[in-house]
Amino acid sequence: MLPAHFAEVAARNVVADALSAAYGPNWPWDPTFEQSLPNPHHNTYKPRRDLASARQRYSTTGKVIAELKFVFWQKMFTQRHDVRLWGPHIVSLFPHAPAAITPAQLRGRVYNDLESIRLVRNRMAHHEPIFTRPLADDLSKMLDLVDIRSAATGTWVRALEDVTTVLTQRP
Repeated sequence: MLPAHFAEVAARNVVADALSAAYGPNWPWDPTFEQSLPNPHHNTYKPRRDLASARQRYSTTGKVIAELKFVFWQKMFTQRHDVRLWGPHIVSLFPHAPAAITPAQLRGRVYNDLESIRLVRNRMAHHEPIFTRPLADDLSKMLDLVDIRSAATGTWVRALEDVTTVLTQRP
């Protein structure tokens, strides 16, 4: 769980930084941002409703950030946010990403990696079996996400995590 937690926090902080740059420090209450979120009518995740619920319970941006679900942060890495968030900000927010990758490619890669991370994280959190998953790939995505955000944090997470050792001793 430790590498998954750090990957989630890295993604959450990137999005929060991008939102602050685009909408100001009180972005959870910005009507333009709120309207940029999808509000589907069918039984799928509703980020606008999730944001409104967090705002009702908490009065500071920091508390709202902590309350929003992992899927909220992942869904922010969609193409709908390229113009305001990712085109202008993603390269500076992931300073250790490969230089040859375009902002749209990086955003897409982060979205896809977060999907894998979210799935394995949810299985672990619910004490469900994960043995058939490509765990080495999942771990690599977690560590890579942290690395491209902050090399120092990536080094620290590698020193703390023991998943690499466990995977090499796997029966």
